[in-house]
Amino acid sequence: MKLQVKNERENSLKKIVFAGTTVQELLKQLKINPETVIVVRNNEVITEDEELKDKEQIELLSVISGG
Repeated sequence: MKLQVKNERENSLKKIVFAGTTVQELLKQLKINPETVIVVRNNEVITEDEELKDKEQIELLSVISGG
């Protein structure tokens, strides 16, 4: 399947070929630690076990902590 991935940290928008089905597999393919991003689809936060569909746009937002 093909996905469009917007990565806030890198300020990039990439079209990728994705062989998996879940958010967890996507993050693994992109070599991104799941604890460092929030994954958004259609303006809704989704979890690692959510299934992705062909031609979806996914946003990766950086998790920022402070104190």
